[in-house]
Amino acid sequence: MAYLLGIDIGPTGVKTILVDEEGRTLKSATVEHSLFTPRPNWSEQNPEDWWKGTVASVREVISEIDPEAIAGIGLSGQMHSSVFLDKRDEVIRPAILWNDGRTAPQCRWITDTVGIENLERWVANPALEGFTAPKVIWLREHEPAHYAKVKTLLLPKDYIRFRLTGEKAMEMSDAAGTLLFDVRARKWSKAMLDALDLSPEMLPEVHESVEVCGRITKKVAEQTGLKTGTPVVGGGADNACGATGAGIVKEGRVLSSVGTSGTVVAHCDAVKVDPEMRVHTFCHSVPNCWYLMGVTLSAGNSLRWFRDVFGRAEREMEARTGVDAYDLLTKQAEQAQPGSEGLLFLPYLTGERTPHQDADARGVFFGIGARHTRAHVVRSVLEGITYAMRDSLEIIRGLGVRVEEIRGTGGGARSAFWRQLHADVYEAPVMPVNNLEGPAFGAALMAGVGAGVFKDLVEAADALVKVETVTEPIPEHSAIYREGYGLFRALYPALRERFKEGAEMVSGKR
Repeated sequence: MAYLLGIDIGPTGVKTILVDEEGRTLKSATVEHSLFTPRPNWSEQNPEDWWKGTVASVREVISEIDPEAIAGIGLSGQMHSSVFLDKRDEVIRPAILWNDGRTAPQCRWITDTVGIENLERWVANPALEGFTAPKVIWLREHEPAHYAKVKTLLLPKDYIRFRLTGEKAMEMSDAAGTLLFDVRARKWSKAMLDALDLSPEMLPEVHESVEVCGRITKKVAEQTGLKTGTPVVGGGADNACGATGAGIVKEGRVLSSVGTSGTVVAHCDAVKVDPEMRVHTFCHSVPNCWYLMGVTLSAGNSLRWFRDVFGRAEREMEARTGVDAYDLLTKQAEQAQPGSEGLLFLPYLTGERTPHQDADARGVFFGIGARHTRAHVVRSVLEGITYAMRDSLEIIRGLGVRVEEIRGTGGGARSAFWRQLHADVYEAPVMPVNNLEGPAFGAALMAGVGAGVFKDLVEAADALVKVETVTEPIPEHSAIYREGYGLFRALYPALRERFKEGAEMVSGKR
């Protein structure tokens, strides 16, 4: 029996899982790491903490097996976050993370310098705060002494690869999120690097996700208990690994994942780019394939906000009975009729990514009437989250991508009510899958391909990822939601300038 390791460098911790060749997760360990916010809107982590978490979690999950049986290791990690190494391969400063918001001026400079048309042509994505390139420009402008020391730029999982194997490498799906990568040609964009006056020498060689990019060193074997020479494959960005782990490896399959944010991911055999760049185009971990992705920034976070601010009774009941407060809120939502009697919620609590790319947007309850109850309000929050995610789905459909089945993961997929709501709003079947390990499982599948356990990712995913149930849309509900979604879409354009005025008022600029 061959074993595979999947290691995910997540925003809150390092998760390592041990998987057998039949797809069973035998053991899992997570080691949390700290997030630092030295200034408002900043978000940083210490790469050394990722390494310590990797060593500890690996040691735990392989403690009861023969390391000789581990065929390969796959890596997943948070996209966009930057690790700067000097000529001695030491970390220069804390990593600037994907959710760091300091680079708005640098994004404007990149857009003005490069131009919208060239961004679409050269890197297929807009300049947004989350991407890596604006972080490099910020370092050049605000910490020139640090910038002068930069020899290598890595992303989180690729830094861990370097520590595991001594090899500096990156793979296509993560490179696609740097804003320095030609997504269509699957190589670094010389035009973009030249326009930004950045040296290509700081960028490592790029591989496909299933390629072996290094092997465990003797020193690391002594630290972790792994076997010297165990292959480590390219792995993938967390979203690509999560999609792979849900079986999104063929056209027609779409992932709908509700976590803190909400993502909609569609597999594409040929590259497709939204001319307006409302959804992202990234290289997939499936070799020579791509995916489209839309992001709702405050999906599950909107329900969490409601629970924390207005759900005191539910939280107290959870403490007394052990029944999850989210389940209690969902039960209330079930008491209201689809459409919440015209009550709509815009889930833009922290701005919005897809399709508006507007950091000033904020949450809105619209249409409150005297008949509305708490059940209507809770249901409207869930419906508003789903409407926002449908925005991504409609753009993807508009680009000619087939949507034959929607596979659900995250907290929403575990709730029968949420699954029905998503099916009704999306007007498509929604199918939860048996993989609960997220990106780490997708990384393990990639390791299996690289080690020769599986022929390719399609074979691996089809063999090991199983649909648990199918929730079909209810036509009567879909008709109601079609009308509600039309009104939902009309609200943002009507409020766009008001959001800007509100942001200026809060900041004291008015």
